[in-house]
Amino acid sequence: MSPEHEAWSIGELAERAGTTVKTVRFYSDRGLLPEAGRSSGGHRRYGPEALERLRLIRSLRALDLPVPEVGRVLEHGDGLTAGLTDAIDGQLRVLGGQLTALRWREAALQLLRDTPAELRAERLRLVGALSAPPGTAALARFWRAALPVRLSRPLVAAVLEHAVPEPPADPSPAQVLAFAELHAIVTAPCGEGGRSGTVWTDRVRRPDVLYGGLFEAYALAVPEVTADRTPGRGAVLERFVAAHAEGRSEPDGPGFRRRLSALLTSATDPSVERYWALTTVFGPAGRTPTVGAAHAWMRAALAADVAAGSG
Repeated sequence: MSPEHEAWSIGELAERAGTTVKTVRFYSDRGLLPEAGRSSGGHRRYGPEALERLRLIRSLRALDLPVPEVGRVLEHGDGLTAGLTDAIDGQLRVLGGQLTALRWREAALQLLRDTPAELRAERLRLVGALSAPPGTAALARFWRAALPVRLSRPLVAAVLEHAVPEPPADPSPAQVLAFAELHAIVTAPCGEGGRSGTVWTDRVRRPDVLYGGLFEAYALAVPEVTADRTPGRGAVLERFVAAHAEGRSEPDGPGFRRRLSALLTSATDPSVERYWALTTVFGPAGRTPTVGAAHAWMRAALAADVAAGSG
């Protein structure tokens, strides 16, 4: 019988492919190997095309493609078309996630290795509460709970963009520790349910006006914070106060500024201040100051203004 008309038993196919009968039967049962026919006894017979298909399957499996994905690739003919490209892209995404998880674990181990003995138990607890890589859902919930209920979606998204750092794909040990601390802050008792930072917005009538104005004030404050200028009177403070006055539908004036300064001071949460300080670990050196840093500068400017006598 000529090679193009050969028909092999399952054992002969396995021998030619350098694999086991069990493997051939596994792929055959799933419809991935074409049969050339059946023997008089009803046994499967395979031709050269099955051998080529089996070699292709083993090559795809060597790339760690799951069997269902292999089947989808084979549905595209020779497996070298868009089906293979899609499978490779999908596998690259999976591997990328696995590599990121490994890098987070490596950085966590380096952190614990280099941590002084007296701090190791505490840091182990912090890091152990994180997934690898960590998600940002808990951080987002924390800030959503702190924002006015009626705040528009675009402004909520703007706050989250500034307040929730993206976990880096290749973190340093310091970044692992910082993210672990962030996670601890937002998941502490009353963390995900909001903190005292909501106090200064509880009487806001027009939250979009308040937050829109605050973002304008933050933009004005960036050069002041970057230059490390002493907080005081000026355009930044005026826009900051105006945002609060307009958001509350109250007139600006010395009395309003005294009440606002007292309210912002009483609503200051050390944990939130710490949160903003930790977020700086995830940006490049010299990056734009955080919203938290800008807000602290403006709060200090208001306090100085009140102390000097508003008006």
